Amino acid sequence: MSMTTGSPNMRSFAKDRTVADHKLTRDTLRRILRFARPYRGRLAIFVALIAVEAAAGAVTPLLFKNLIDDGITAGNTQVVLTIAAVVAVLAIVSAGLSVADRWVSAQVGEGLIQDLRTEVFDHVQRMPLAFFSRAKTGALVQRLNGDVLGAQQAFTSTLQNVVSNSLTIVFVLAAMLSMSWQLTLLSLVLLPAFIFPARWFGKKIAAITRESYALNADAAQIMNERFNVAGAHLVKIFGDPQRESQSYAEQVGRVRDIGVKRALYSTWFRVGLTTLASVAVAIVYGLGGVMAIRGQLTVGVVVALTAYLGRLYGPLTAMSNVQVDVMTALVSFERVLEVLDLEPTVAEKPDATDLRAAKEKHGATVELDAVSFRYPGADEVSLASLESVATLQGEVHRNTLDDVSFTVPAGHMVALVGHSGAGKTTISQLVTRMYDPTQGAVRIAGTDLRDVTQASLRATVGVVSQEAHLFHDTIAENLRYARPDATDAQIERALEQAHIADLVASLPDGIHTVVGDRGYRLSGGERQRLAIARMLLKAPDVVILDEATAHLDSGSEAAVQAALDEALTGRTSIVIAHRLSTVRKADSIVVLSDGRVVDQGTHAQLLARGGVYAELYRTQFESGATVAA
Repeated sequence: MSMTTGSPNMRSFAKDRTVADHKLTRDTLRRILRFARPYRGRLAIFVALIAVEAAAGAVTPLLFKNLIDDGITAGNTQVVLTIAAVVAVLAIVSAGLSVADRWVSAQVGEGLIQDLRTEVFDHVQRMPLAFFSRAKTGALVQRLNGDVLGAQQAFTSTLQNVVSNSLTIVFVLAAMLSMSWQLTLLSLVLLPAFIFPARWFGKKIAAITRESYALNADAAQIMNERFNVAGAHLVKIFGDPQRESQSYAEQVGRVRDIGVKRALYSTWFRVGLTTLASVAVAIVYGLGGVMAIRGQLTVGVVVALTAYLGRLYGPLTAMSNVQVDVMTALVSFERVLEVLDLEPTVAEKPDATDLRAAKEKHGATVELDAVSFRYPGADEVSLASLESVATLQGEVHRNTLDDVSFTVPAGHMVALVGHSGAGKTTISQLVTRMYDPTQGAVRIAGTDLRDVTQASLRATVGVVSQEAHLFHDTIAENLRYARPDATDAQIERALEQAHIADLVASLPDGIHTVVGDRGYRLSGGERQRLAIARMLLKAPDVVILDEATAHLDSGSEAAVQAALDEALTGRTSIVIAHRLSTVRKADSIVVLSDGRVVDQGTHAQLLARGGVYAELYRTQFESGATVAA
């Protein structure tokens, strides 16, 4: 006889037993229950179905007892047929209950997954740029996938196992005690032979499982790094295919070895429990058979007791590990809450106003008023667990900007120049509110950006950076990301303005051509012009160009510059400049050095005054017609 309820509980022994010592606060438990509140009705039905199913399962051996004692032994055909029919009906009912509780469980579980993933995704989207610059993408994905799945198990499989196993133990022990307290006590005396090996094997299997997860993650990391476009390009240039294959083969070889080891331990565990169960059954058959011969028990009681053993040892063994199961699920919940508890440093006020109304009244003037800024430390924007470090660094950043003030009148262009690290890109990130200033204020149309809605700010400000990012989608959908309701005609008009319409038209699928991972099917200049087209489709009033032509060849740069000239016409613009022609076109030039404004004026005025700008002009313009960006 096999221990039929043992196999389903094998999942318990792959868990990390160290979580059993983890302490959860009352507030954490309260918040966990908040997620379950919308499903409390269905959870009550779920528990009721499990209870009825456990009771139905416990009744079946009693029916077998009556079938043997009152039917077969007594020679009563009617009793045999009646009980057999009842057993068949119970089997059908149990099957229906299994389907019903799985249906309710799926509704609760999938609903919780949706709720958790949606809340985490929405929260992470509102985190500042510094958060994404520090957190490992894989760790964030794990929170949305692995931890969310683990969290929902607290209200599905873990709840089902706890309730079902607890009720099964109660029903089975009650039935066994009613038939023979002697053999019931003997069965319980044999219980340590199941529990202690199970706990030992559980620790070993958990350790092996953790190691296998790490080895599989390393193998996946190799594939991720080699199979994305940039990684594949690097391998093609510097890599050795034979060395790469050998390295990967060694890694998956370790995965194979640990998989064999885990399979062996699992098999020993399963075979051991099955053997012990068979020995226990043999003992009960032996002693029970002797008692039946002596007239102390009936044959039906002996058969029923041995049937109950299989229903007793599996749940009891699983319940010995229940703390691990429960805490594993709750710790997953805690890891999800850890992300939700990380407050965004850039948040929208409840009473935020629409910037577009102020813009219509005052025009799209951009103003930096005594702005100082330092980048936030790790403890302000990140979590150690998302960076895969033990503790976050406690570094204190010095100010990147100090008391910066200048104004860009509506419809005017201001160029920012200065040596690398002067603070030019930081200014562009403050105007787009990737960050908030440490001191002072950034205003558009006379309104502090901390007082406006994020949606109205995004509608007002457009950015083209030196690294134009495109999603693995069609050209049309990449452009519609800035304006979801745009028609094909509007998209084609934006492509014309960006001086790339002819190229797109020459592609086999036109605007429906898929650009590939990060847009790598296109050249750098083509990606830049598509980024400009995306910005033009959005039609913002304020444009920020962050070294938009920094890494282009002369041919691509000319085409992109023509597109930029079109894009800037009539718009308020801040340009981080590295071309002489752009600097000369600017209505005003702001010269930055070590986070401060050291000079401001036109090209001619700044050259006449000398200083940092004149130095940049002599070292950059005269040799390459560019200024440091």
